[in-house]
Amino acid sequence: MIAMIQRQDLLAHFDGLLQPERFKDYGPNGLQVEGKAEIRHIVSGVTASRALIEAAIEDKADAIFVHHGLFWRGMDGRITGWMKERIRLLLAHDVNLFAYHLPLDAHPELGNNAQLGAKLGVQFDATFGEQALGMVGKAGFANADALASHVAAALGRPVTCVTGAAGKPVRRLAWCTGGAQGFFESALAAGADAYITGEISEPQAHLARETGTTFIAAGHHATERYGAPAVAAHVAHQLGLSHRFIEIDNPA
Repeated sequence: MIAMIQRQDLLAHFDGLLQPERFKDYGPNGLQVEGKAEIRHIVSGVTASRALIEAAIEDKADAIFVHHGLFWRGMDGRITGWMKERIRLLLAHDVNLFAYHLPLDAHPELGNNAQLGAKLGVQFDATFGEQALGMVGKAGFANADALASHVAAALGRPVTCVTGAAGKPVRRLAWCTGGAQGFFESALAAGADAYITGEISEPQAHLARETGTTFIAAGHHATERYGAPAVAAHVAHQLGLSHRFIEIDNPA
């Protein structure tokens, strides 16, 4: 039998697990759009896109739990166009939207970074970078090509690999999911032989070659597919709620 929980109690469980008050973030964490008061079924996904919202409505969700919500610092605050349509669907169907950004990246067991490490078979033993979001741990890859092949196979998609030094073993691996290419220098300072994130910008290719440290961009969405369903499934199991992860394909 599926249990039921009040919206504010579910919010308290998410906040207690992810501790958003610890982070300086780019948008509001927690309940972003208020829906029905009683929740039995949660749908999780990476981004609060219209496709995910429509799929969650079709799945009869009372709440959606995502990593990328609707509201970000510095954005245009007008509710028009695509934003109006996303919010209209949520309100029309009385669906709650919960979103956690950096707190979901950082959770040491269920977060995006910890889950990516688990997917790659690497256990972190230290953190680095702004707000200690990046993770670093021991690895055992013969060279950059071996690491890149492993990451591509684990995530089921091609990766962009800039080899730092041909033939150099990867004994220390650093990673931070999503758009964390700016953490590369912090990864270098943490002693990494290679760094994995979602995206690469122009400067990182040069820095990889000049420092002999491999840089792998494995996709923003692809590296952040694991935290939201892990957290939502964990909380749903604790509370006796039903949960389903819905994947919305994204090549980024």
